[in-house]
Amino acid sequence: MDATATATPFSTLIRTASHERHTRAETSTFMRDLLGGRLGVDAYARYTEQLWFVYRALEDDAEALRSDPVAGPFIRSELMRTAELERDLTHLRGADWREGLEPLPTTALYADRVAECARTWPAGYIAHHYTRYLGDLSGGQIVRDRAEKIWGFTRKGDGVRFYVFGEIANPASFKRGYRELLDAVNADDREKQRIVDECKRAFSLNTAVLQELGEVFPLSA
Repeated sequence: MDATATATPFSTLIRTASHERHTRAETSTFMRDLLGGRLGVDAYARYTEQLWFVYRALEDDAEALRSDPVAGPFIRSELMRTAELERDLTHLRGADWREGLEPLPTTALYADRVAECARTWPAGYIAHHYTRYLGDLSGGQIVRDRAEKIWGFTRKGDGVRFYVFGEIANPASFKRGYRELLDAVNADDREKQRIVDECKRAFSLNTAVLQELGEVFPLSA
């Protein structure tokens, strides 16, 4: 990082560097068709299944990172999503939803990278933590609203609980605090650049999953 970059808050560097890839993910054909009501609830359920694999990778090793000087401050129980995803999948697929469930190839690559960072590179784990959870708190609320309208889920109820952060009373304040944690992250400039690069990688991995889902659920001509 040059002197100008060093003077820029780290949270701003991450947001700026990942903006293009974030936009690409949000405007993927699959998400556009899904949120436009052009795909059935099965496509939504399949998407939710892929999220479950990613969040298990994020959260299975989270407790071991609580004492880490770099990743530890980011481990917050009010963010954890696995239990909510499992409630949603029970609603969407039934009590036996785990039977025969396999991730898409792109999802497996994504989850494996998250798990690798959690085990071996706490700073890299932050990149995946940021791209997922802050996205859930922001754009994820649009997904929840559309899913409730399109498929008739109870508002903030079964089927969309993944998007409901009941323990976060003020999401805007929480996000400000999160960005302050990023700005104070225990890493030098070189490591911060590596985190920024990993954020870009995280968005690319997520986009690949959405592209594959688009191939699984193409709109009929």
